[in-house]
Amino acid sequence: MSEIERVGVVGAGQMGAGIAEVCARAGCDVVVVEQGGEAAEAGRERIRVSLDRAVDRGRLTGAERSAADGRLRFVTDVGELADRQLVVEAVIEDELVKADLITRIDKVLADPSAIIASNTSSIPIMKLAHGTDRPGNVIGLHFFNPVPVLPLVEVIGSLTTSPQTRERVEAFVTGTLGKQIVRAADRAGFVVNALLVPYLLAAVRMVETGRATPADVDRGMKLGCAHPMGPLELADLIGLDTVAAIAESMYAEDREPLYSPPPLLRRMVQAGLLGRKAGRGFHAYPEPGAGGG
Repeated sequence: MSEIERVGVVGAGQMGAGIAEVCARAGCDVVVVEQGGEAAEAGRERIRVSLDRAVDRGRLTGAERSAADGRLRFVTDVGELADRQLVVEAVIEDELVKADLITRIDKVLADPSAIIASNTSSIPIMKLAHGTDRPGNVIGLHFFNPVPVLPLVEVIGSLTTSPQTRERVEAFVTGTLGKQIVRAADRAGFVVNALLVPYLLAAVRMVETGRATPADVDRGMKLGCAHPMGPLELADLIGLDTVAAIAESMYAEDREPLYSPPPLLRRMVQAGLLGRKAGRGFHAYPEPGAGGG
């Protein structure tokens, strides 16, 4: 069983950049794919800022920062992933987009044992694997934002994911990346979001019905329950579009009314009030920055 050393990441937004960064810091050779040169450069800058922050906080030395940066290569062609042993897709939380991308990745990977992982927050892995010629090599790896800081990764195997794929991926996540794992069943929302998202939706409904303001909802949970962040602050950080997409996926599977996105959340997404990355969600943010879940 070969150790994973060559990694590909598709998508250099907040989550993809974080995944690429932790892989490079762990000593892996990393190829990052973005749609165009401007997006690739934005992803590169996002990682460099994060690496610089780690140096400033004493988590990396200058030499380690330079070495990690040197292990990253940014491209715009999925075909550049041909020699990768593991490819993680981290694009928009849309089933059709992810399924099409995973099919394309499958076609370019030269090694029949290469693994394709999805960083989906909620979409069942079976839905993403069935269009490939290697469903046994497709698995879910759900990282959490910010990836360089949070230690957890959900590992989600489908009915067709092979034991060898699970073993290799878990060894990589725990041994190479130094993360901790929880094993989740292939159900929409997995473990963390299946618990978290109904809580976030309940906070939205409380505001929608006029029972409390966003500020009071968040203050109540922080001061009354010792949560480090209020539910609406957290929803803004994740991105309200991502929260809505996760809720839609969970509702589509279980038809549980509590999983359905409230009308207020839908309208905010339609209006582009997506949270931190848009500068405004349930709260206002003077310096917009990308979220991710």
